[in-house]
Amino acid sequence: MINKPKGTMDKLPKEVAKWRYVEEKFRDVCQRFGFNEIRTPLFEYTKLFKRGVGETTDIVQKEMFTVISDANLKKYNAGHFDLDKKGFTLKPEGTAPVVRSFVENKLYADSQPTKLFYITPCYRNENPQAGRLREFHQFGIETFSSISAMTDAEIIAVAMQFFKELGLKDLKLKINSVGCKECRPVYNQKLKEYIEPKLDHFCDTCQGRYDTNPLRILDCKIDSCQEELITVPIITDNLCDNCQTHFNELKKSLEAFSIEYEIDHKIVRGLDYYTKTAFEIISENIGSQSTVCGGGRYDGLVQEVGGPEIPGVGFGMGIERLIMTLEGENVPFPEDNTLDVFIITLGEESKYEGLKIANELRKNGISSDFDHIDRSLKAQMRYADKMNVKFTIILGENEIKNSSVNIKNMITGVQTEANINDISKRITELLGGK
Repeated sequence: MINKPKGTMDKLPKEVAKWRYVEEKFRDVCQRFGFNEIRTPLFEYTKLFKRGVGETTDIVQKEMFTVISDANLKKYNAGHFDLDKKGFTLKPEGTAPVVRSFVENKLYADSQPTKLFYITPCYRNENPQAGRLREFHQFGIETFSSISAMTDAEIIAVAMQFFKELGLKDLKLKINSVGCKECRPVYNQKLKEYIEPKLDHFCDTCQGRYDTNPLRILDCKIDSCQEELITVPIITDNLCDNCQTHFNELKKSLEAFSIEYEIDHKIVRGLDYYTKTAFEIISENIGSQSTVCGGGRYDGLVQEVGGPEIPGVGFGMGIERLIMTLEGENVPFPEDNTLDVFIITLGEESKYEGLKIANELRKNGISSDFDHIDRSLKAQMRYADKMNVKFTIILGENEIKNSSVNIKNMITGVQTEANINDISKRITELLGGK
């Protein structure tokens, strides 16, 4: 037997019903906020993620799936193929491809701002665990061309409204500012001066980040490292005037949206492209993997991938982790889509008449099916009941002879007589004018 690859999941019909529900809810909320859907390729040139996500990130250094054809592999082994520039990588996150598309298709020439959302699979070569797989899926939104902190707050408001309508409770919004290219280097120097005498007490990963990206040390999840950071200088005490004003406006805008928040000075996010606003939305119902949404501002990313100097802000959230959170809080999902009608056939002649009826119902937008494997009457009834069918029709020789059938409501047990030629109309009425 061939099994699925490690770190992947099959989404069986009952699970797909949950996915379809949250996807439709996400699309609905995004469209109400004025966002339009975008779809980008499954893979991109590797250089996009090296430039856009950042050379020092865990994603680029350890987690990307980079693919190469057999022909190019021979060139690569011979030293004639630059994998970083010409190789392809399965996208590990959704923002960089959207930014690339924004630039390549010159969406910045349209009326601004540009507000986009996406639903996409992503791939990271990391150790699979609850809510974190090698193939996972993301919801995300991006807004381009606005420098206003009100836009940052709106991004957060989309996520909070989405979670509210799904029925999630006990969520915490944590915000921070990670500064900009003007004030972050100054803070990084202060941070390094604080850490240097203690560097040997930090984990190997933090020691590796000391020179390349010291801000990421604040995000370390190892308790011993966090103990060394108890008295670390606070980044929001070291912002330039522009970043401080932006952060104050963010807080005021969140209050206008009636969104409660906490300031967490150690939220820096895992990607190099963030500037100013960084935020996470936390749930306490899925163990240590508690972040259900994260994002922030990335004012230099469009320019980094070859576009004009245009600001951006957005978020991403993992769908697997979101569904796990919903299940952990026992949030009810709508019932699976059930058949409107199941046609129970008795005898050879009724099979073909049942097929005709099913075909007519389907043409009129009514979901229907019939027995495909020659079950007995009782077995067909048990099947219809198990499948939560709304209505059944028993079709035998007498019904065909009299051109009349009984339509049974499987919830109430009430039966309604109908002419065979009027079944579609009658079922439509019983379904409430569907």
